[in-house]
Amino acid sequence: MTNKTYTEEPFTRLPLSHGGVNETVVLFGEMLADIFPERSVLGGAPFNVARHLKAFGQKPVLITRLGQDALRDEMIQVMNREGMEIAGIQSDSSHPTGKVQVEIINGEPHYEIVPKQAYDFIDQNEVHNIMHSIKPAMIYFGTLAQRNKISASALNQLLDGTNATKFLDINLREPWFDEQTLRVSMQKADIVKINDDELNKLVEMLSLPEGTHQQQACELAGRFEIAQMIVTCGSKGAWMASGKGKTVEAKIENKLESITDTVGAGDGFASVCILGAIKGWSASLSMRRANTFAAKICGIRGAIPENKDFYEQFFREWAL
Repeated sequence: MTNKTYTEEPFTRLPLSHGGVNETVVLFGEMLADIFPERSVLGGAPFNVARHLKAFGQKPVLITRLGQDALRDEMIQVMNREGMEIAGIQSDSSHPTGKVQVEIINGEPHYEIVPKQAYDFIDQNEVHNIMHSIKPAMIYFGTLAQRNKISASALNQLLDGTNATKFLDINLREPWFDEQTLRVSMQKADIVKINDDELNKLVEMLSLPEGTHQQQACELAGRFEIAQMIVTCGSKGAWMASGKGKTVEAKIENKLESITDTVGAGDGFASVCILGAIKGWSASLSMRRANTFAAKICGIRGAIPENKDFYEQFFREWAL
């Protein structure tokens, strides 16, 4: 079991390795293009979360790998336009920049994730070099970018080499996950975010005892020494569990009249949870605000708003 190195905080707050405003967050993993029937948009959970954090005035550093192609040029152009750090972007002459085919069925996205993309081959030596100049408060990572052993090895070296708080965002995309990867990831994580459907899959995969979702999440948190397990439940809001059997709930306060699609809602939720940790918000407040932001994302097409005015409401209401 990996030792957890963050400074212990009360359960009512999200843990962070050290406090302060504008803390650096390193985000490891996929940057890709989501190919919809009518258009393509830049995406990938780490990239989406990084874009939200930057829009909220934070300092995200994205570590990923892109092919030497036109899509890479477009991505770098967008990052430069948004003022995002590009030092963690690797270049791959053998593999293309990532793509995902997306089909919306009954308002829900269905993904066909293309194999052997550049983000599967993130080089650990290049990661080591960039981390020499960064002392992040938090590392954000997921499961998709661990489907290839090369990127998985780079991530494990990164996680083992820092005392930063580790935020695991579980995204179970068939067939790109396995039990061993999930076990190792949870062993290394301090905070885990998962949705209720994925929690059901984990319960079955890990043969957890029967019980309520809350009891099973507490069991997982205790078994893997996770400080806080955040479970999102769509329109029902979210809740958080600890290994000591404690839970905190946060319902959605203002529901949308209509939903355009749910693409990127989870990424929006994660970004506000990370923001809350940096700002020292309570866990309940962080989840309520994450619910509100994710609901707003569901009201637009895709994961990222086209206009930065989208964020002004939150700057005002959250006193950012």
